[in-house]
Amino acid sequence: MTALAQTPAAGYYAVIFTSTRTAGDQGYGEMAARMAELAAQQPGYLGAESARDDGLGITVSYWESEAAIAAWKRNAEHLVAQAKGHSTWYQHFQLRVAKVERSYGK
Repeated sequence: MTALAQTPAAGYYAVIFTSTRTAGDQGYGEMAARMAELAAQQPGYLGAESARDDGLGITVSYWESEAAIAAWKRNAEHLVAQAKGHSTWYQHFQLRVAKVERSYGK
């Protein structure tokens, strides 16, 4: 993901996923690409932005509603990726969900 997500002015949700990875790829790159592709097909998905540097990664995905976020969390393929993340890919992670009240930029 290289471009900024195109989101509405306000009234949507951001899921902020911050992580530190374990050593080695172990299939992570392929799964991350698949999850980005699959998330983009989900109802209520608005876009995402992601960056990783010196082991710290931050991905922010944007959603129309909390119901859309909950549906994505329950997606069967996403559940497999979550389990692999817990067991293999992440040393630490934190997930936060926030409602976007204001948004502006250039």
